[in-house]
Amino acid sequence: MRPDGRAPDELRPTVMEVGVLPYPEGSCMISTGQTRVLCAATVEERVPPFRKGSGLGWVTAEYAMLPRSTQTRTERDGRKGRIDGRSQEIQRLIGRSLRAAVDFSALGERSILIDCDVIVADGGTRTAAITGGYVALALAVRALQDARAVGPAVLRQPIAAVSAGIVGGEPRLDLDYLEDSAAGTDLNCVGAADGRLIEVQGTAEGAPFSRDELDRLLELSAAGLRRLFAAQAQALGIAVPPG
Repeated sequence: MRPDGRAPDELRPTVMEVGVLPYPEGSCMISTGQTRVLCAATVEERVPPFRKGSGLGWVTAEYAMLPRSTQTRTERDGRKGRIDGRSQEIQRLIGRSLRAAVDFSALGERSILIDCDVIVADGGTRTAAITGGYVALALAVRALQDARAVGPAVLRQPIAAVSAGIVGGEPRLDLDYLEDSAAGTDLNCVGAADGRLIEVQGTAEGAPFSRDELDRLLELSAAGLRRLFAAQAQALGIAVPPG
């Protein structure tokens, strides 16, 4: 039995609220179980130096956890004088993932920065940041389209992410903190709406896992991603993708 009584293949209740901040071009608060991540997309009419003169845009991300998003206080990066290694790894993952959604030639020579701030952490913060970050990104692109700054083909397709793992010998979808801390195998899966994968992070915390177990975790993740794509579409007020 899972801590919250879910079936092994069941997502936590997931809600995406859009337009929660008045100033960014796009914003989304994603709640998945107790985990809550605030995602904000900012459009800047400039690109990094390596993009200048290319006619191509850029998408990047930053990720941080509020000090009391966890059970004990986490010190702010600014107090430490450096970005925490975990935060840096996660924000790079978010950026890589969301760049897969964008046609940079259609975006033009401008950047979209996605800020992902964890309000409450109960497992799956990086996957929630990617899923909610895409919604914020899509809203920022919509704002550019409404301003006639870009055409209709900036976004290739939706991107989302979900976790899975093996807990007590049982493959489970969308682990919360208690399950994640007890998992023998932990996997994060980032995928596109057409079924292709962008990144898979799988780790054995103890004994190695088998190919059959990996396949089962990927099957669970694929089913979870389809539900998340439907939730994204609902949040954005567009047609729910088939499947």
